[in-house]
Amino acid sequence: MMRVPRTLTVLVCAAGLLLAGRGSARLAARASAGPGVVERVDSAALVVEDMDRSVRFFTDVLTFEKTSDVELDGTEHERLQGVFGLRLRIVRLRLGNEFIELLDFIAPEGRPIPVDARSNDLWFQHVAIIVSDMDTAYARLRAHNVRHASAGPQRLPDWNPNAGGIEAFYFRDPDGHTLEILEFPAGKGDPKWHRGDRLFLGIDHTAVVVEDTERSLRFYRDGLGLEVAGESENYGIEQERLNNVFGARLRITALRAASGFGIEFLEYLAPSGGRSAPAGTQPNDQIAWQTRLVSRAVQSTLDRLPAGAFGFVSPGIVTLTDRRVGFRKGVHLQDPDGHAIVIVERQDAGAS
Repeated sequence: MMRVPRTLTVLVCAAGLLLAGRGSARLAARASAGPGVVERVDSAALVVEDMDRSVRFFTDVLTFEKTSDVELDGTEHERLQGVFGLRLRIVRLRLGNEFIELLDFIAPEGRPIPVDARSNDLWFQHVAIIVSDMDTAYARLRAHNVRHASAGPQRLPDWNPNAGGIEAFYFRDPDGHTLEILEFPAGKGDPKWHRGDRLFLGIDHTAVVVEDTERSLRFYRDGLGLEVAGESENYGIEQERLNNVFGARLRITALRAASGFGIEFLEYLAPSGGRSAPAGTQPNDQIAWQTRLVSRAVQSTLDRLPAGAFGFVSPGIVTLTDRRVGFRKGVHLQDPDGHAIVIVERQDAGAS
């Protein structure tokens, strides 16, 4: 397990750098070790209230590209999503080589994000978008009246040799979902994040708040087969202003599959008291993000997971006859903290 020195949270966003060379080879070997190991972190999905408004925001402001737009209903989709009477519009968006999905539950509608939501709540999740120039990106967000979730862009101090010069900023989409932009200085981050041909380059990771890192590692590392790419304990005024949480002290753990973007744990050592999801939270509520993982055999992946470490949202593995979704089998789970994980099996995969 690779350890990195204590610094601010965005240090572990440089997981692409940490995984260069032998690290990437280890992940590729681990993914080929058995059909149950997750091969790819495919996408993160956000529940939105007004699809057309959200598509305009992500394409016009953040320069994502729409790659598909489908409307789904019927028993198999109800079973996978865990929502009866479902009519669901899904728009898939690409930025660089990474994807997100927007989910509009036309019926039944879910609940909005609580107005007092905070970055240390246990339901918190965001995606980190890499930019080639923080000043230009921040000015673009301001020009579009984007709401702040941080006080402003935070530059990591130069006394930290690993993280000095990295800049980060949290902001909100039209529904109140938290997003992050990051800029790596020369010599830090994956080389692909230093392209100068566009402002918004791609997605480095999705981050989730966890209550107990060791418990989450048993699910994601030992069960799903993701590999730890870096760890740190982060604190200081820059951290507090980035997360907008006074006295924030976090244990950060970055994980990667063989391909796709990373998953990052945020465990708040202080302040204590991060809230669990409101009672009765459903998959069509806006706090219910989904992270999609790709496996060669969904049943084999389920067999790897530790007993009692997760809950089912779908009634089990669901077979999809609708080829528009891009996979033939899927299962919808909740991780130990209630974050939604959808494990899918490609349409071209062998029988499990």
